[in-house]
Amino acid sequence: MPVNLDKPHLWKTDVAASVDMYNRWFMDFAPVVFRDTRVQTTQSVKDALRATAHLTDVQPALLRQHPGILPTLRMSMCPPLAVDRLIGLSGVSPNLVKCMEKEQRLPVRMSSAKADHELGKIAAVIERLADPDIFVWLAREAPATNAEIHRAATIIADRLCGAVTNPIIRNAQEQRQLTVIQTYLEQHGYRRLPPGDGAKFDTMPPGTFSFRMNVPIRQTTGTQTINIPVDAVIMPKTAKHGNLPLFFEAKSAGDFANTNKRRKEEAVKMAQLRHTYGPNVRFNLFLCGYFDSGYLGYEAAEGIDWAWEHRIDDLSLFGI
Repeated sequence: MPVNLDKPHLWKTDVAASVDMYNRWFMDFAPVVFRDTRVQTTQSVKDALRATAHLTDVQPALLRQHPGILPTLRMSMCPPLAVDRLIGLSGVSPNLVKCMEKEQRLPVRMSSAKADHELGKIAAVIERLADPDIFVWLAREAPATNAEIHRAATIIADRLCGAVTNPIIRNAQEQRQLTVIQTYLEQHGYRRLPPGDGAKFDTMPPGTFSFRMNVPIRQTTGTQTINIPVDAVIMPKTAKHGNLPLFFEAKSAGDFANTNKRRKEEAVKMAQLRHTYGPNVRFNLFLCGYFDSGYLGYEAAEGIDWAWEHRIDDLSLFGI
């Protein structure tokens, strides 16, 4: 039976309560999460600066050895460079830059000679556009002082964290939601399967659950099988042999616009699961934050139900 998707008369009240809950969490914990990330990032920036002799010696060999420092170097420019802007200015292969940014490696099929030539172009842009107001030692002969290095690293770390603020906050919130789900389930006698124990979603014992489990699905076109991750997979205590578990996605959002951009993600995942396992798949959401009636109506039309974090006891209505 539906839990919340068929009760639009409750949506407005639930949205307001969910927004209030998210805002309380943000005010109390988001600054701490951001500061902790900034401290870690500052140390990473210091390591990158040390590797480049504090931006006085950016060589292709260095970029080859440490491709993951490219985001730090982009944020060291005046002005800071977006990925596409760096590609345009240096005239290098987009694949090279994107591999360095996303996978922290060079393209497998790019020859060493080609890579060194391209990396030389990137290095030239970095040295030419290095921000003189941050790296004040570049205009003098005296080496950088510890205080100057720390100040520069903090500024670059702020730039890096500012560019990924939303993912930092979203990841922290998602982890918190999973912790809330785990606490609820364990209080009701459920047992978490150890991560990496090789358990499959369709052979989970009744009364168990797992987080971020891969579920194989057949693509809607063709016969290829791929894995999709599901945040929480729960096998109810009352499940019979052959029953599918409950699937839950932990979703949080700090504004309404972002959720409406992302609402198709859940519909696609639901379609993939139904295509593979049939119409009885139970794929649901665990919501906290800014999810308005437009978002809820869209998901309801796709047959996707949800539980609100501020009313976590609704999980019992799913048969948990």
